[in-house]
Amino acid sequence: MPQLPRFDDHLEIGFRDLIELRFVQAFLDVGLGLKTIRNCLECARECVNDDRPFSTRRFKTDGRTIFLESLKHSGESELLDLKHRQYAFRQVVERTFRDLDFSEDSVARWRPFNGKESIVVDPSRAFGQPIAAEFGVPTVVLAEAVEAEGSIERVAMMFDASVGAVRDAMKFEESLRST
Repeated sequence: MPQLPRFDDHLEIGFRDLIELRFVQAFLDVGLGLKTIRNCLECARECVNDDRPFSTRRFKTDGRTIFLESLKHSGESELLDLKHRQYAFRQVVERTFRDLDFSEDSVARWRPFNGKESIVVDPSRAFGQPIAAEFGVPTVVLAEAVEAEGSIERVAMMFDASVGAVRDAMKFEESLRST
């Protein structure tokens, strides 16, 4: 069930839906089958008590399987491999979430440009468009302004942004067009 209700026969998805889909696609890309993903999702929903467990702080992946973080009685955390229903080493899986920022227990921001902090997708800013994080300007606006003006420096001055942020916005938009 999507976060947002249907509107004029169009399916609308929320930010947490987007993060969930991102992980499902990553699992498909590395060869996990839909049945395995579905089974892990159902198990994770029950364990976490959340309809979107893949977008919570308790979910991790190494690209081969899906892990759920739980707390031992001693207070240390451990990772449950939802596919094999076995516990795994935390250090091996930890690096997977480097491009996500959490607020409380769920994903708050995604850094889609190779994990760089300069570009973020934040549902609380600019209606969830990719933006230059520090300046709040949508990346598409900066990239189109460079095309129109012919100068990264001029656009940086016009939007009171750094040259690096404008350059990253351009590269990010180019990467979207090339996929």
